[in-house]
Amino acid sequence: MRQDLLFGVIGGLGLFIFGMRFLSDGLQRVASSRLKKIVTVFTDKPLMGILSGCFVTMLLQSSSVTTVITVGFVNSGILLLRQAIGVIIGANIGTTITAQIIAFKVTKFALPIIGIGCVIYLFGQKKKTQLWGQVMLGFGILFLGLMTMSDVLKPLKDSQLAHDFFVKLSYHPLLAIMIGTLVTFVVQSSSASIGLVIVLAQNGLIDFPAAIYLVLGDNIGTTITAWIASIGSNLTSKRVAMAHSMFNLIGASYFAFLTKSGLFIHVVDYLTPGSITVDTIARNIANAHSLFNITNAIVFFPFIGLLEKLVKTIVRGREEEAVTYTYLEKHLLETPEIALEQAKKEMLRMLILSQRAVCESIEGFFNKDRKTLSLLPAKEDEIDGLQGDITAYLVEISKQDLTSEQSAQLPTLLHSVNDIEKIGDHAENIMNIAYRVIDNNLELSRQGDGRLRRIYSEIQQMFEILIQSFEKQASNIPLKNLFKIEQELNKDYRTFGQDQIRHLQRGKTFVLSGVVFLDMLSNMEKIGDHLTNVAEAVVSDFQYHSSPFIYEI
Repeated sequence: MRQDLLFGVIGGLGLFIFGMRFLSDGLQRVASSRLKKIVTVFTDKPLMGILSGCFVTMLLQSSSVTTVITVGFVNSGILLLRQAIGVIIGANIGTTITAQIIAFKVTKFALPIIGIGCVIYLFGQKKKTQLWGQVMLGFGILFLGLMTMSDVLKPLKDSQLAHDFFVKLSYHPLLAIMIGTLVTFVVQSSSASIGLVIVLAQNGLIDFPAAIYLVLGDNIGTTITAWIASIGSNLTSKRVAMAHSMFNLIGASYFAFLTKSGLFIHVVDYLTPGSITVDTIARNIANAHSLFNITNAIVFFPFIGLLEKLVKTIVRGREEEAVTYTYLEKHLLETPEIALEQAKKEMLRMLILSQRAVCESIEGFFNKDRKTLSLLPAKEDEIDGLQGDITAYLVEISKQDLTSEQSAQLPTLLHSVNDIEKIGDHAENIMNIAYRVIDNNLELSRQGDGRLRRIYSEIQQMFEILIQSFEKQASNIPLKNLFKIEQELNKDYRTFGQDQIRHLQRGKTFVLSGVVFLDMLSNMEKIGDHLTNVAEAVVSDFQYHSSPFIYEI
């Protein structure tokens, strides 16, 4: 009997958690494009953060996913601590929708939902149709888990030992809260632990006050997700985890007092007319869960700034530790749409760095400035490091469950990263040419100097257009100008190169100066080629071989 009970609870809970994860993954992929748009909603206003956190959690049916994404945003510098606190508060509200759905007593429809969802998931013609089948299948498995737990717990109604234990929870709020916290720590899902509370209550094993205390503990337990996500992250991420814990701990403390006094029970009872019975208790628990998080959000909203200061006081550290951001945030890998955007932002940073390297190398060449040239090796090392980091991040993204559009971006992104790295290599080549000019005291003719400056001007224009378009992504009009400039650059390269070779053949140019001119011309033209390759990727939204601009390079 005990063995069947234990296996039944574990199996039912396992089905619930698997269904929840399967459901969340499906919704995440269906809503990936919306998530990208929601990121832009985050502002300095805490209210917008709360609304965004609530909406994302309702969309994904998982506060844990929202929490991990938020920590990732903080770690990569997208969100400030105050904004992240708002998002976390909103996520606590959004997660209550799951309990509300469970309270509709849909467990009896678990098997039909699984059957229909399975058919759509396996035989859907379109990817999006299959994903909606996955969502439906996830819901069905989740409900099957609840039904399984309910069935195996029914015999406990007649157990005096179980009755005595669960009765204690009503009279020992701290014990009930600790049990709720521990269960959520273990199962890593507040929705699953609240589902278990509802099943216990529906079987008459716990009364309403005990259920509330357990739910308060479940809310505390869910904060472990933020702490796990903050491991290895920056100081601000750890402060986000602390803010999440304090929000739920303080809220649970005063709500435990309100429950003990009977006031909170009366309020919930007022929202759910009729006496609290086994048949209505699921709705009461769901309403209590929602009311706790909504009320707690309202209470904390005016004090978000104060909470931020308090968290900074508790989680101490050097402020520079809180601003060591990288766009390549590991916590965002499970949301590929956002992870791809992060990779592109890091590529933009790499492109800007390569622009500085090119400008410094060419300026150092023209001005024979060793000090400027000495800055190049560190930049080249940083560019090489970024290439490795971005490539590794894109490889990790490729391991996720991607849509066809997302998969199609990966080869083009990898090629673009290599193009940007090669720009850095050519900057290093120009640096070496400049040192050769300085060491041998070489001089270019006025015409040669002017021609190289013209090519340099064209490269600078290409960089500026590409960087601006990269930031906006696929802005066609400026990029058309870039391609026109590149055509002019290629014409100049051919004309200037042929003229220089003729001058060398006729002995009109000092050989070493002529070779330096040709070397510079070649490296600068190749920089233009690589910029054009990246521009074609940007204008096609990084979709392989779909650029409307075809040029000979």
